[in-house]
Amino acid sequence: MSKINKAAINDLLSRGVVDTVVKNDLMEKLKSGRKLRIKLGIDPSGKDLHIGHMVVIKKLKEFQDMGHQIILLFGNFTGQIGDPTGKIEARAAKSKQELEKNAEKYLDQVKIFLDIDKIEVRWNADWLEKLNFADVIRLASCFTVAQMMERDMFQDRVKKNIPISMHEFMYPLMQGYDSVALKADLELGGTDQTFNLLAGRVIQKAYGQAPQDILTVPILEGLDGVKKMGKSENNYIAVDDEPKDMFGKVMSIPDNLILKYFELATNIDTEEIKKYKKALKEGENPMKIKKLLGKEIVKIYHSEQASHNAEIEFTNVFSKNELPEDIEETTIDAKAINLVELIVNEKMAPSKSEARRLIEQGGVKIDQEKITDVNHTLDLHNEKLLQVGKRKFLKVKGT
Repeated sequence: MSKINKAAINDLLSRGVVDTVVKNDLMEKLKSGRKLRIKLGIDPSGKDLHIGHMVVIKKLKEFQDMGHQIILLFGNFTGQIGDPTGKIEARAAKSKQELEKNAEKYLDQVKIFLDIDKIEVRWNADWLEKLNFADVIRLASCFTVAQMMERDMFQDRVKKNIPISMHEFMYPLMQGYDSVALKADLELGGTDQTFNLLAGRVIQKAYGQAPQDILTVPILEGLDGVKKMGKSENNYIAVDDEPKDMFGKVMSIPDNLILKYFELATNIDTEEIKKYKKALKEGENPMKIKKLLGKEIVKIYHSEQASHNAEIEFTNVFSKNELPEDIEETTIDAKAINLVELIVNEKMAPSKSEARRLIEQGGVKIDQEKITDVNHTLDLHNEKLLQVGKRKFLKVKGT
């Protein structure tokens, strides 16, 4: 590898970066031109990715473009336990087979940014399953109980009298041991992973290796503008969302997140983002800038034409009060159905409670008329147009 200029390194370590440990050490490694082994650990507990996950993948791409060795480590062992990070309760266990199946889907999705043929794909069951009890005791001796209890989520559980299982203390130890097995020079992760990333440094030292450097990226808030983007919160933009849904979701984010989404979720140049910031400060309509954001995000995951079409449809539906061009149709084997049941069955809301909330708040229409009765029964003798929220439409008829 050839040496990289200082300006490129500064940009790499500044845009979309919260912290670097140890920054000076990492800068020297990068300037030297040495090919680094850069690790990202993923427990594939879900079935697909959202654009919040892709923040760190985009950063990996920058390192890959500079010629470094990217290692995607899938936790087909640790994922069976689950990382307690950010969770007030222990996560439900996943099977090894389920995790590996999900990982294959993840690999297909990260191709959007990364050259998969040049990536080292590893599975931590390959070494963690082989540890004997003496190995585990040695690993556990690297940390004290007091150090583990410094973690915020454990302190919260103690205050709320919620149990902490011993196996949850083992998670950061296993993640740290992964860095030993991979001889990682650098590990990336979200800010919610800081404790686990630092554990890697401690454990590498204990096993006679040079400690890895660490780079953390911000957590991307979801559509509500408050909580971390995630499927459990139903505030996410999925990587495989249809263009019109993706664009519509972007348009629903709070205005104060526009610039953050540009920085973390697009490839727009930093100088261009500064122009958008200046325009907003001078009174530009946020809707105009948000449309540019929506087009950029759709272009990344679909195409430029798809982004153009998505903008046109959004304008027609929401600005001109027109209906979408292609509305999905479904046939129900009944002459009538409870509205809440229909909304949940057709996956237009994640739960009955959410469907009821949408109805009560006037977010559900039948044939363009609001329905606020949660006990409403839909008559299916004739085709009905169901609208849930601003973006979801469905034509329904009975048999």
